Amino acid sequence: MDAVLEEIEFLALSANRVAVLDALRGGTHTRVDLEAETGASQPTLGRILRDFGERNWTERTADGYALTATGRLIADGITDLRAIVETELKLRDVVEWLPADALTFDLLALRDATITVPTRTRPSAPLRRSTGLIGRAGRVRIVSHTFNERSLEAVRRRTVEGDGAQSFEAAFSREAIDALAEDDDLRDRLVAVLESDAAEIRVCDDAVPFAVTITEDVVQLLLRDDDGVLQAALESDDEGVRSWAREVFDRYWRDATPLAIDALESGGEGDS
Repeated sequence: MDAVLEEIEFLALSANRVAVLDALRGGTHTRVDLEAETGASQPTLGRILRDFGERNWTERTADGYALTATGRLIADGITDLRAIVETELKLRDVVEWLPADALTFDLLALRDATITVPTRTRPSAPLRRSTGLIGRAGRVRIVSHTFNERSLEAVRRRTVEGDGAQSFEAAFSREAIDALAEDDDLRDRLVAVLESDAAEIRVCDDAVPFAVTITEDVVQLLLRDDDGVLQAALESDDEGVRSWAREVFDRYWRDATPLAIDALESGGEGDS
């Protein structure tokens, strides 16, 4: 086996070795400190520290054990690798629906994301998560290729029945607006939202490749398959993701055309 892979295997086969490296990244530790922080027994710690010492990853000091320069290199590297693999595992089942070409932030930003998928007992879980987010927020901004009935109703309740409890700004694809305009009930609800001083909706002539919702502290991506079926709701409060979402919203918002009520009442054929 390649010497590099042997060293990777040496670490990967022992959670305690990784835990000791991670603890020492924070500074010098005694063996008692390491036992308390990692949960490893003293005999186990003895073997680990001996192995690390033979590799010159650690050194004994007056205050305990510390990482050497190369030990810190290894510790930082294994931490980065863990983060990468944790992120990949989290995204593995939904990556095929991610709008990857449009995501300019590092995917590691999604390491702590919350992902909601349909289950047998809760097939509508992603949609419920989405409407729940909209229903709680004081400010909502959306860029999307779709606007479903339940989301529209959640917005209507907050902007109209809630007497402006929510500020709502959205840039939708023309297809999303036309779909609502074709249904009398949904068109009436959309008109009610537009009549509210708390809401403004614009229409994008260009294709919108994603469904992004921005609230005060969370960004949500709705992930759909090629047939338009909602497969997951992904939420992140990472600042890199939030910055990306704000930039995306601002770009589409600037280029979109304000949606006029009379366009809806005439069948959704145009905007002014």
